[in-house]
Amino acid sequence: PRAARACPTVPEAADAPAGLPAHEQALSGALMRVNHVGEVCAQALYTAQALAARSGPRPNEALARQLEAAGQEETDHLAWTAERLRELGARPSLLNPLWYAGAFGLGLVAGRLGPGVSLGFVVETERQVEAHLAGHMDRLPAADQASRAIVAQMKDDEARHAREAQRAGATELPAPVKLLMRGAAKVMTTVAHRV
Repeated sequence: PRAARACPTVPEAADAPAGLPAHEQALSGALMRVNHVGEVCAQALYTAQALAARSGPRPNEALARQLEAAGQEETDHLAWTAERLRELGARPSLLNPLWYAGAFGLGLVAGRLGPGVSLGFVVETERQVEAHLAGHMDRLPAADQASRAIVAQMKDDEARHAREAQRAGATELPAPVKLLMRGAAKVMTTVAHRV
């Protein structure tokens, strides 16, 4: 992936891994691996939802363009987290193809259920991701300013994606669906932290 925007790291933090104790560097690497997986999933979700918006019984080009614009920002996140993993000497998840395939399937289903549901899925996904990133801000080592800058920008972008989807006509998803989404995210983040 190639980012269209500059990575929001701070210049003095460029050599942060060298200054982090090994256990903090390992923690940052694991958390950034989870964030990278989230961005792999975002690529799949937005791609599938845009495809569904264009190819359904009532093609919706405006919705497809909105999803693709958000997806481009997710590409920035993917590139930033991939680079940060390299800087930390950490690897991406070995299960990325599985995460991508599962998220693509979910995005296609959400997209096929119509624009309101598709946008509702975006709202709920982005709200959960925003909360997840807030948790990572609490867990990242204070000295890892480079990772913290990336996560902060991602959190701001995710919140904006949710607001934009809400304004575009998102349907509120039923509570059981939200709970199921939370459960699936918990499994993914727990496994990706290690694998």
